[in-house]
Amino acid sequence: MAIIVDLDVQLAKHHLSVGEFAAAVGITPANIAVLKNGRAKAVRFTTLDAICRTLDCQPGDVLRWVPDEGTNDG
Repeated sequence: MAIIVDLDVQLAKHHLSVGEFAAAVGITPANIAVLKNGRAKAVRFTTLDAICRTLDCQPGDVLRWVPDEGTNDG
């Protein structure tokens, strides 16, 4: 199972830099990079709420699930 974080797409749509976005959400640019690069193990609901408020989007616009190759999941 893989959870994909599509922050790059949303940042481009809203013409936001990582620094601007990080300041608006209230987390560090380094933590934005962890999310964007798929290295995050968890996301707090408060952070997800701030992301969605800043981008005026739904959680599904930022996160998506992709089944592992070779499995019958999904």
